[in-house]
Amino acid sequence: MENIRIAVQKSGRLQESSLKLLKECGLKFSNGQNKLKAQASNFPAEVLFLRDDDIPEYVQDGVADLGIVGENVCLEKEKDIKTVQKLGFAKCRLSLAVPKNTEADSVKWFDGKRIATSYPVIVKSFLKKENISAEIHEISGSVEIAPGIGLADAICDIVSTGSTLLSNGLKESFSILKSEAVLISSPKLTDYKTELLNKILFRIKAVNEARNNKYILLNAPNHSVEKIASILPGMKSPTVLPLKEEGWSSIHSVVDEGTFWDKIDQLKAHGAQGILVVPIEKMIL
Repeated sequence: MENIRIAVQKSGRLQESSLKLLKECGLKFSNGQNKLKAQASNFPAEVLFLRDDDIPEYVQDGVADLGIVGENVCLEKEKDIKTVQKLGFAKCRLSLAVPKNTEADSVKWFDGKRIATSYPVIVKSFLKKENISAEIHEISGSVEIAPGIGLADAICDIVSTGSTLLSNGLKESFSILKSEAVLISSPKLTDYKTELLNKILFRIKAVNEARNNKYILLNAPNHSVEKIASILPGMKSPTVLPLKEEGWSSIHSVVDEGTFWDKIDQLKAHGAQGILVVPIEKMIL
């Protein structure tokens, strides 16, 4: 049986989350130290451990069938690949940053300036769209030091918390791209591997739906059941069960993480008691 080959980052900020996702999707494999590949024991899949920047090219060339990589890397490398699913982790932004005492209150400030970056393709595209002419210095590695050593007036780099910028005397000026981890695929998958990809996508969506929702159980007076049911519609409708105590019911439903606390306030206002909130491991819609 032919394996579908999935490339993940060999080391770095994406590796742990990528492997965690694959394991949550039910793929069992050993990722021992310094291994270059790992065979899943319960699914026709093989994980390849590669440099992050190399993953798009390996997927384009068919060395790997799928890859988990930052959206920013895909855009920078401009390879013949397909983005098939955003994964919801490793969220960051690509931002222009300047020395902390610099007043760059408009993107036009960068006109005629020198910008150091590891993402020249994305930066040049952004500047062209804004009709700005700047000198791009491509740097691999510690871009943050460029203004301090006189190489550039500003930088463009990945920002998560901004602490690295602050520690190097810089401040974020303009965000030019939002990025997160994505699943990419070769455009030349066989029918068999496309079927395997669809199975993996189904599992990823189930895992992500579970992350974004909570299972909620509560007790409510019967006169509030209809109102509470309208607050908690669930996937189709909530489950309502009579309690032994007359005049009360137990209501079970699913609530979106983003609206969770607002919902709790509404439920309490309508007499809900004994509210239990339980994480969902998988959610099949």
